[in-house]
Amino acid sequence: MNEAALLIFGADAMRVALKRQDIIAGIIGPAGEEEMRLTRIPAAELRKDGALLADAIKAQGFFPGPRVAFVEDATDALAKVIAPALDNWREGDAQVVISAGALRKGSALRKLFERKRGRRALGLYDEPPSRSDIEADLKRAGMDAVSAEAMTDLLALSRTIGPGDLRQTIEKLALYKLGDDTPLSPEDVAALSPASTEAALDEVLHASAEGRAGDIGPVLRRLSAQGVQPVGLCIGATRHFRTLFTAASDPGGPGQGINRARPPVHFKSRDRMVRQASKWGAHRLERALELLVDTDLQLRSADKAPQMALMERALIRLAMMGGR
Repeated sequence: MNEAALLIFGADAMRVALKRQDIIAGIIGPAGEEEMRLTRIPAAELRKDGALLADAIKAQGFFPGPRVAFVEDATDALAKVIAPALDNWREGDAQVVISAGALRKGSALRKLFERKRGRRALGLYDEPPSRSDIEADLKRAGMDAVSAEAMTDLLALSRTIGPGDLRQTIEKLALYKLGDDTPLSPEDVAALSPASTEAALDEVLHASAEGRAGDIGPVLRRLSAQGVQPVGLCIGATRHFRTLFTAASDPGGPGQGINRARPPVHFKSRDRMVRQASKWGAHRLERALELLVDTDLQLRSADKAPQMALMERALIRLAMMGGR
């Protein structure tokens, strides 16, 4: 960034956040925040003290290198506060980055930046990332070998999920391919896409509830590679078995209980979960929930046992309980 000040705005808060993270990192480098060369100023604080931005622009740090004064979630109401700070900017001062939500064409904030020498306004709109954007994210994650088919699949995926989820998926792919020199394949993308994660999570919960202990290990290994944490998995299992308990305890029977479940059960899982609730019964489901509560407490404790192994043991014990 060569400008003294940059305004980044857009309706998609995640898209704006990712862009300003990249830009700020490009100015101050990876060690800039640790070296206190980044000053963050929430809009609410700037409203209370209008001198914060001007002081941050002029302040000199202990470490040499470029500095950034960053104002987060600015609105048009702050234009009168920001204007004099920008007008007093001089060579050697901290560069200014301001993020904002959607701004109309005649916005007071935009007027401070548009067609002003040394300033730039960057509007981000709800368009899927381009091929070059995805290539840049892949390169940043250290993945240079990507098959043409995998790139096509990533482009398709970018049109169904948000930019933050896409970047997380690319980071997971980089971890998944660590030490593997073969090009990224469509199978790799499919294995670690968010939809695949949700399907695998449903699969392991159904396996536990249906007594299929042998299916749990392979699915858990896939979930672990996708970055799913044991505590999150335990929360999902507890939610699943609590829904079964509610259904099994309903006076109208499991079918009526499932219909009353909140949040609602997806129609594709409804009949399957009715069968599970009928087979388990309220008494055994109560014991299952006790086991999951104990597991959750153990996962959140200072216990040094491998957490995914603890979660796998709990799910297998549930499967054995349900298989009787």
